[in-house]
Amino acid sequence: MAVLALLSLSLLGWLVHRSRGYVIVNSVSWAVTNQEETVSTEEEDEGVDVLPNRLFESSSSIWKASYPAAVYQEQDANGRAVAELPSPKQVLSFPSRMFSYRREGLSAKAPEQIAPEPPEQEKARIARYLLHSSNWGFLATLSSLDKIKGMPFGNIFSISDGLLDNSTGIPFFCVSPMGPTVADLMNNPSASLTLSEAETDYCRQNLIDLEDSRCARLTLTGQVVTVPTDEIEFATQAMFSRHPVMKKWPPDYNWFFMKMNIQHVWLQDWFGGVTIIPLEDYFKANPVNTE
Repeated sequence: MAVLALLSLSLLGWLVHRSRGYVIVNSVSWAVTNQEETVSTEEEDEGVDVLPNRLFESSSSIWKASYPAAVYQEQDANGRAVAELPSPKQVLSFPSRMFSYRREGLSAKAPEQIAPEPPEQEKARIARYLLHSSNWGFLATLSSLDKIKGMPFGNIFSISDGLLDNSTGIPFFCVSPMGPTVADLMNNPSASLTLSEAETDYCRQNLIDLEDSRCARLTLTGQVVTVPTDEIEFATQAMFSRHPVMKKWPPDYNWFFMKMNIQHVWLQDWFGGVTIIPLEDYFKANPVNTE
Protein backbone atom coordinates (compact mmCIF):
# COMPACT_ATOMS: atom_id res chain seq x y z
CA MET A 1 0.00 0.00 0.00
CA ALA A 2 2.85 2.37 0.84
CA VAL A 3 4.43 1.76 -2.56
CA LEU A 4 1.10 2.39 -4.32
CA ALA A 5 0.57 5.62 -2.40
CA LEU A 6 4.09 6.77 -3.29
CA LEU A 7 3.49 6.03 -6.99
CA SER A 8 0.20 7.94 -6.88
CA LEU A 9 1.85 11.00 -5.35
CA SER A 10 4.66 10.86 -7.91
CA LEU A 11 2.15 10.72 -10.77
CA LEU A 12 0.15 13.63 -9.32
CA GLY A 13 3.29 15.71 -8.95
CA TRP A 14 4.28 15.01 -12.55
CA LEU A 15 0.82 16.00 -13.84
CA VAL A 16 0.84 19.27 -11.87
CA HIS A 17 4.34 20.08 -13.14
CA ARG A 18 3.39 19.39 -16.77
CA SER A 19 0.16 21.40 -16.67
CA ARG A 20 1.37 24.54 -14.93
CA GLY A 21 2.37 26.19 -18.21
CA TYR A 22 -1.08 25.86 -19.75
CA VAL A 23 -4.28 27.84 -19.46
CA ILE A 24 -7.73 26.55 -20.32
CA VAL A 25 -9.48 28.89 -22.72
CA ASN A 26 -12.83 27.15 -22.82
CA SER A 27 -14.57 24.23 -21.23
CA VAL A 28 -17.46 21.85 -21.15
CA SER A 29 -19.91 21.76 -18.23
CA TRP A 30 -18.36 21.09 -14.82
CA ALA A 31 -19.68 19.73 -11.54
CA VAL A 32 -20.10 22.43 -8.88
CA THR A 33 -20.27 22.39 -5.10
CA ASN A 34 -23.22 23.49 -2.97
CA GLN A 35 -21.51 26.78 -2.23
CA GLU A 36 -21.03 27.48 -5.93
CA GLU A 37 -24.62 26.56 -6.71
CA THR A 38 -25.67 29.22 -4.20
CA VAL A 39 -23.50 31.79 -5.95
CA SER A 40 -25.00 30.87 -9.32
CA THR A 41 -28.55 31.20 -7.94
CA GLU A 42 -27.79 34.62 -6.49
CA GLU A 43 -26.42 35.80 -9.80
CA GLU A 44 -29.52 34.56 -11.61
CA ASP A 45 -31.77 36.32 -9.08
CA GLU A 46 -29.93 39.57 -9.72
CA GLY A 47 -30.40 39.19 -13.46
CA VAL A 48 -26.67 38.69 -14.12
CA ASP A 49 -25.70 36.36 -16.93
CA VAL A 50 -23.64 33.43 -15.68
CA LEU A 51 -20.60 32.65 -17.80
CA PRO A 52 -21.11 29.20 -19.34
CA ASN A 53 -17.39 28.64 -19.73
CA ARG A 54 -16.30 29.35 -16.17
CA LEU A 55 -14.88 26.46 -14.16
CA PHE A 56 -16.23 26.58 -10.61
CA GLU A 57 -14.12 24.96 -7.94
CA SER A 58 -14.03 24.78 -4.22
CA SER A 59 -11.34 26.86 -2.53
CA SER A 60 -10.23 23.72 -0.71
CA SER A 61 -9.53 21.80 -3.92
CA ILE A 62 -6.63 22.01 -6.37
CA TRP A 63 -8.91 23.65 -8.95
CA LYS A 64 -9.37 27.38 -9.31
CA ALA A 65 -12.02 29.43 -11.09
CA SER A 66 -10.74 29.77 -14.64
CA TYR A 67 -11.58 32.06 -17.55
CA PRO A 68 -10.21 32.38 -21.11
CA ALA A 69 -6.71 33.82 -21.24
CA ALA A 70 -8.02 36.90 -23.05
CA VAL A 71 -9.79 38.20 -19.90
CA TYR A 72 -6.70 38.18 -17.70
CA GLN A 73 -5.74 41.79 -18.25
CA GLU A 74 -4.56 42.93 -14.82
CA GLN A 75 -2.53 41.64 -11.89
CA ASP A 76 -3.08 42.01 -8.17
CA ALA A 77 -0.48 43.02 -5.56
CA ASN A 78 0.89 39.48 -5.48
CA GLY A 79 1.40 39.38 -9.22
CA ARG A 80 -1.49 37.00 -9.86
CA ALA A 81 -3.75 37.49 -12.87
CA VAL A 82 -7.12 39.05 -12.08
CA ALA A 83 -10.05 38.15 -14.32
CA GLU A 84 -11.96 41.04 -15.80
CA LEU A 85 -15.27 39.38 -16.63
CA PRO A 86 -16.30 39.67 -20.28
CA SER A 87 -19.77 40.57 -21.44
CA PRO A 88 -22.17 37.81 -22.60
CA LYS A 89 -21.53 38.95 -26.19
CA GLN A 90 -17.79 38.43 -25.73
CA VAL A 91 -18.39 35.01 -24.18
CA LEU A 92 -20.17 33.86 -27.32
CA SER A 93 -17.12 34.80 -29.36
CA PHE A 94 -14.76 32.54 -27.41
CA PRO A 95 -13.52 29.32 -29.09
CA SER A 96 -16.12 26.56 -29.07
CA ARG A 97 -13.87 23.74 -27.96
CA MET A 98 -11.78 22.93 -24.92
CA PHE A 99 -8.07 23.22 -25.62
CA SER A 100 -4.99 24.84 -24.12
CA TYR A 101 -2.04 26.87 -25.27
CA ARG A 102 1.41 27.50 -23.88
CA ARG A 103 1.63 30.78 -21.99
CA GLU A 104 5.00 31.81 -23.43
CA GLY A 105 4.69 34.52 -26.05
CA LEU A 106 0.89 34.44 -25.98
CA SER A 107 -0.56 37.77 -27.03
CA ALA A 108 -4.30 37.26 -26.85
CA LYS A 109 -6.53 39.72 -28.65
CA ALA A 110 -10.18 40.37 -28.24
CA PRO A 111 -12.33 39.67 -31.33
CA GLU A 112 -12.61 43.37 -32.15
CA GLN A 113 -8.80 43.72 -32.07
CA ILE A 114 -8.22 41.10 -34.77
CA ALA A 115 -7.19 42.55 -38.11
CA PRO A 116 -10.15 43.23 -40.43
CA GLU A 117 -10.77 41.40 -43.66
CA PRO A 118 -7.96 42.12 -46.13
CA PRO A 119 -8.84 43.94 -49.36
CA GLU A 120 -9.37 41.90 -52.51
CA GLN A 121 -5.96 42.78 -53.94
CA GLU A 122 -4.31 41.30 -50.83
CA LYS A 123 -6.03 37.91 -51.07
CA ALA A 124 -3.67 36.63 -53.76
CA ARG A 125 -0.75 37.59 -51.55
CA ILE A 126 -2.29 35.77 -48.59
CA ALA A 127 -2.78 32.66 -50.72
CA ARG A 128 0.87 32.73 -51.80
CA TYR A 129 1.96 33.34 -48.21
CA LEU A 130 -0.02 30.34 -46.95
CA LEU A 131 1.60 28.04 -49.47
CA HIS A 132 5.11 29.41 -48.98
CA SER A 133 4.89 29.21 -45.16
CA SER A 134 3.44 25.69 -45.10
CA ASN A 135 5.61 22.62 -44.72
CA TRP A 136 2.82 20.12 -45.20
CA GLY A 137 -0.64 19.86 -46.68
CA PHE A 138 -3.62 17.55 -47.17
CA LEU A 139 -3.71 16.10 -50.68
CA ALA A 140 -6.98 14.55 -51.86
CA THR A 141 -7.22 12.23 -54.87
CA LEU A 142 -9.75 9.86 -56.42
CA SER A 143 -8.87 6.41 -55.16
CA SER A 144 -7.79 3.61 -57.47
CA LEU A 145 -8.06 0.97 -54.74
CA ASP A 146 -10.57 -1.74 -55.58
CA LYS A 147 -12.62 -1.42 -52.39
CA ILE A 148 -13.01 2.36 -52.63
CA LYS A 149 -12.41 2.97 -56.31
CA GLY A 150 -13.51 6.42 -57.44
CA MET A 151 -14.04 7.69 -53.87
CA PRO A 152 -12.11 10.63 -52.37
CA PHE A 153 -8.91 9.59 -50.62
CA GLY A 154 -6.78 12.00 -48.60
CA ASN A 155 -3.22 11.90 -47.35
CA ILE A 156 -0.69 14.19 -45.64
CA PHE A 157 2.37 15.23 -47.65
CA SER A 158 5.41 17.38 -47.00
CA ILE A 159 5.50 20.23 -49.51
CA SER A 160 7.63 23.13 -50.68
CA ASP A 161 7.08 25.84 -53.27
CA GLY A 162 10.78 26.70 -53.41
CA LEU A 163 13.64 27.96 -51.28
CA LEU A 164 12.75 30.39 -48.48
CA ASP A 165 13.91 33.31 -50.64
CA ASN A 166 12.51 31.96 -53.90
CA SER A 167 8.78 31.22 -53.84
CA THR A 168 7.26 29.85 -57.06
CA GLY A 169 3.66 29.40 -55.93
CA ILE A 170 3.81 25.80 -57.21
CA PRO A 171 3.74 22.99 -54.62
CA PHE A 172 6.35 20.26 -55.02
CA PHE A 173 6.17 16.79 -53.46
CA CYS A 174 8.67 14.00 -52.80
CA VAL A 175 6.78 10.72 -53.19
CA SER A 176 7.21 6.97 -53.56
CA PRO A 177 5.45 4.76 -56.13
CA MET A 178 4.67 2.41 -53.26
CA GLY A 179 2.13 4.85 -51.82
CA PRO A 180 -1.58 4.59 -52.67
CA THR A 181 -1.82 8.30 -53.46
CA VAL A 182 0.80 8.00 -56.21
CA ALA A 183 -1.13 5.09 -57.70
CA ASP A 184 -4.23 7.29 -57.68
CA LEU A 185 -2.38 10.10 -59.45
CA MET A 186 -0.99 7.81 -62.11
CA ASN A 187 -4.55 6.73 -62.84
CA ASN A 188 -6.08 10.22 -62.54
CA PRO A 189 -3.80 13.23 -61.89
CA SER A 190 -6.65 15.45 -60.70
CA ALA A 191 -6.20 16.41 -57.05
CA SER A 192 -6.74 19.13 -54.47
CA LEU A 193 -4.26 20.40 -51.89
CA THR A 194 -5.59 22.05 -48.72
CA LEU A 195 -3.46 24.17 -46.37
CA SER A 196 -4.36 25.84 -43.08
CA GLU A 197 -3.07 28.96 -41.38
CA ALA A 198 -3.08 26.83 -38.24
CA GLU A 199 0.48 25.85 -39.14
CA THR A 200 1.56 29.42 -38.38
CA ASP A 201 1.24 31.13 -34.97
CA TYR A 202 -1.54 33.53 -36.01
CA CYS A 203 -4.59 31.45 -35.03
CA ARG A 204 -3.03 30.26 -31.77
CA GLN A 205 -1.90 33.72 -30.67
CA ASN A 206 -5.31 35.23 -31.41
CA LEU A 207 -7.21 32.28 -29.82
CA ILE A 208 -9.06 31.59 -33.07
CA ASP A 209 -10.58 28.13 -33.49
CA LEU A 210 -9.09 26.26 -36.43
CA GLU A 211 -12.49 26.00 -38.12
CA ASP A 212 -13.13 29.73 -37.70
CA SER A 213 -13.14 31.49 -41.07
CA ARG A 214 -10.58 33.98 -39.75
CA CYS A 215 -8.08 31.13 -39.55
CA ALA A 216 -7.41 31.09 -43.28
CA ARG A 217 -7.37 27.95 -45.39
CA LEU A 218 -6.26 27.57 -48.98
CA THR A 219 -7.29 24.90 -51.48
CA LEU A 220 -5.41 24.45 -54.73
CA THR A 221 -6.88 22.18 -57.39
CA GLY A 222 -5.21 20.93 -60.54
CA GLN A 223 -3.12 18.14 -62.03
CA VAL A 224 -0.31 16.53 -60.04
CA VAL A 225 2.38 15.37 -62.47
CA THR A 226 5.93 14.08 -62.43
CA VAL A 227 8.53 16.85 -62.38
CA PRO A 228 10.25 17.05 -65.80
CA THR A 229 13.98 16.39 -66.06
CA ASP A 230 14.95 20.06 -66.39
CA GLU A 231 13.21 20.91 -63.09
CA ILE A 232 14.51 18.03 -60.94
CA GLU A 233 17.46 20.01 -59.59
CA PHE A 234 15.21 22.87 -58.48
CA ALA A 235 12.67 20.42 -56.96
CA THR A 236 15.49 18.70 -55.05
CA GLN A 237 16.73 21.99 -53.60
CA ALA A 238 13.20 23.13 -52.79
CA MET A 239 12.25 19.95 -50.93
CA PHE A 240 15.56 19.23 -49.19
CA SER A 241 16.01 22.83 -48.00
CA ARG A 242 12.67 22.65 -46.17
CA HIS A 243 12.80 18.95 -45.26
CA PRO A 244 16.49 17.97 -44.89
CA VAL A 245 15.60 14.62 -43.32
CA MET A 246 14.44 13.48 -46.76
CA LYS A 247 18.08 13.08 -47.75
CA LYS A 248 18.27 10.12 -45.36
CA TRP A 249 15.10 8.35 -46.46
CA PRO A 250 15.72 4.74 -47.63
CA PRO A 251 16.56 4.78 -51.36
CA ASP A 252 14.79 1.46 -52.03
CA TYR A 253 11.47 3.35 -51.90
CA ASN A 254 12.41 4.91 -55.26
CA TRP A 255 11.55 8.47 -54.28
CA PHE A 256 10.83 10.95 -57.04
CA PHE A 257 9.37 14.45 -57.36
CA MET A 258 5.92 15.57 -58.41
CA LYS A 259 4.32 19.01 -58.64
CA MET A 260 0.85 20.45 -59.05
CA ASN A 261 -0.08 22.32 -62.19
CA ILE A 262 -2.58 24.63 -60.53
CA GLN A 263 -5.91 25.25 -62.25
CA HIS A 264 -7.95 26.87 -59.47
CA VAL A 265 -7.12 28.79 -56.27
CA TRP A 266 -9.71 28.91 -53.49
CA LEU A 267 -9.11 31.03 -50.38
CA GLN A 268 -11.26 31.27 -47.25
CA ASP A 269 -9.88 33.91 -44.90
CA TRP A 270 -13.00 35.71 -43.66
CA PHE A 271 -16.71 35.24 -43.19
CA GLY A 272 -18.95 35.27 -46.23
CA GLY A 273 -17.68 32.51 -48.47
CA VAL A 274 -14.69 31.45 -50.51
CA THR A 275 -12.74 33.78 -52.79
CA ILE A 276 -11.69 32.39 -56.18
CA ILE A 277 -8.36 34.00 -57.07
CA PRO A 278 -7.43 34.37 -60.75
CA LEU A 279 -4.24 32.48 -61.61
CA GLU A 280 -2.65 35.62 -63.04
CA ASP A 281 -3.11 37.49 -59.76
CA TYR A 282 -1.94 34.47 -57.76
CA PHE A 283 1.36 34.09 -59.58
CA LYS A 284 2.04 37.84 -59.64
CA ALA A 285 1.63 38.20 -55.85
CA ASN A 286 4.62 38.51 -53.52
CA PRO A 287 4.21 36.13 -50.56
CA VAL A 288 6.97 37.68 -48.44
CA ASN A 289 5.20 40.91 -47.48
CA THR A 290 1.71 40.26 -46.03
CA GLU A 291 1.28 43.58 -44.26
